[in-house]
Amino acid sequence: MSKAIRATTPRFWRDPALPFVEAREVLDGRRVCYARHAHETFSIGAITQGRSTYLNEKARERVGAGSLVLMNPGDVHACNPIEGEPWSYLMFYVDVAWLTELQHQLGFDRNQPLRAFAAILSQDPGLHAGLTGLYRLLDDPQADTLGKHCALLEFFTALQQRLEPAPAARRADNPRIQLAAEFIRDHCTEPLKLEEICAAAGLSPSYLTRSFRRRYGMTPMPTWSTAASSTPRPGFAVAARSPRWPWRPASPTRPTCSAPSSSCSPPPRGSTAAPADQAHSR
Repeated sequence: MSKAIRATTPRFWRDPALPFVEAREVLDGRRVCYARHAHETFSIGAITQGRSTYLNEKARERVGAGSLVLMNPGDVHACNPIEGEPWSYLMFYVDVAWLTELQHQLGFDRNQPLRAFAAILSQDPGLHAGLTGLYRLLDDPQADTLGKHCALLEFFTALQQRLEPAPAARRADNPRIQLAAEFIRDHCTEPLKLEEICAAAGLSPSYLTRSFRRRYGMTPMPTWSTAASSTPRPGFAVAARSPRWPWRPASPTRPTCSAPSSSCSPPPRGSTAAPADQAHSR
């Protein structure tokens, strides 16, 4: 695909192994135009270059590179180019049930539905770096599904903690973390799934990834060589190389299966368009 065509064609990332999230990259927001619309998903985007006008319900803001925009399910929103200036962005569409369960695992009331974000905009550089890094990881065909799943949990946990503070995690080590480490060590030559590790340890995905990183300094991502698996360190396998994370807890996180679409295709599934009184980019 030529650079000119790629610049005007959105790239959609989806992976059937991670069905609760979709992502999209737009390199020239002037050429991908939608009217005001809403999604059934939770949506979050990162402006990567240029500037635009961001509309969310009655709010109207100017945003630029480094800004994050957040849309709760059902929020009517759009972005406009400013006087024809070029701009680019990334967008993520997250399943409400998945995000709600993550909130529950973080300590939010299980009798409540998704707790909406009060913020519609963030200038947090760590979260912006985290979201752009998360897209690069997900879009990397060499990265494994387990690592991508862990990175998604880490970023959206950090998002809750930065913008919607959750109860502090328990600091004491859970002995089940050791069970998870032993399971990974015993199966480190296999393409493990996060759900398999959780089942072996009897822990939720959110709790496992947070506690595992706190204890071992890394997420439960099997990146060990065959030789390393036969000579484990006490309590864990010897790492053949460091996990390729684009962020650490102090500054957050990356989406294969990219499928281009036409430059003015409708919004992703789960979207509802409002009256097209004016074309907007999103």
